[in-house]
Amino acid sequence: MPGDWVSQAALPAGLMFIMFTLGIGLALADFRRVFAHPRAFLVGTVCHFVLLPLVGFAVVKAFGVTGALAVGFLIVAACPTGTTSNLLTYFARGDVALALSFTAFAGLVSIVTVPLIVSFAISYFMGGEQGVAFPAGATMGQIFVVMGVPVIAGMAVRAKWPAFAQRWQARLGVVSAVVFVAIVLAGIARNFALFQQHTATFAPMVFAINLTMLAAGYGLSRLAKVPRDQAITVAIESSVQNAALAIVIGATLLKNEEMMLPGAIYGVLMYVTGVAFVFVGRRIATAAR
Repeated sequence: MPGDWVSQAALPAGLMFIMFTLGIGLALADFRRVFAHPRAFLVGTVCHFVLLPLVGFAVVKAFGVTGALAVGFLIVAACPTGTTSNLLTYFARGDVALALSFTAFAGLVSIVTVPLIVSFAISYFMGGEQGVAFPAGATMGQIFVVMGVPVIAGMAVRAKWPAFAQRWQARLGVVSAVVFVAIVLAGIARNFALFQQHTATFAPMVFAINLTMLAAGYGLSRLAKVPRDQAITVAIESSVQNAALAIVIGATLLKNEEMMLPGAIYGVLMYVTGVAFVFVGRRIATAAR
């Protein structure tokens, strides 16, 4: 099929570059913050790995979406938080160090959780269809290759050549943002007719998931007596997904363009609520002073 090189090579390569950029900005000290901020991490973990998939499932059922498109939404809900959540956290005056460490933590945990959730989604929404199967073991390995290996490589570069990492981190971050946009646009372009057909239906679903998770992340954090800046971080980390990974899983690993579509739409629309929350977060941070 024309364009197969995009899904089989270009999209995974782009995602690997994004994850390498994340890794080059991380050190082992970032993971130690799990113990420094246990309540924030606990609430974030519950929101991201338990509540988000449940909310995604509930929204899919409420809107009556079925089949491959429903699986696509559960893929998005299963994915770890996106690297751009760190930038939104910075502008919202949240705890950026916490955001960086949670993004790294979520990325590693997702190597295990993504195959499990996606396997359930395929079984539940497409179990009755002939020839539909999810190679969980192989997919877990592929996810590790496109996510885990680049992060580890980036961290190794930072540890070996810290001056180089510091000098290039910001520039690589800009390139990474461009690559992310390119992946989302490629996902849309490959199925523009489907994108046009389903955006009106999917937009309310995206906003329902985003708004619910922003409210849950902040509200549960405050109930757990997490400081306001960390509560802002948890809210953003609970709602901004790695849409690039969702697109790669749908288009490359599962080879199903419909499963990829929710990730492409989510990758665009999640920033509408994300940017709006930046202004809310700034007001919260200002009022707390």
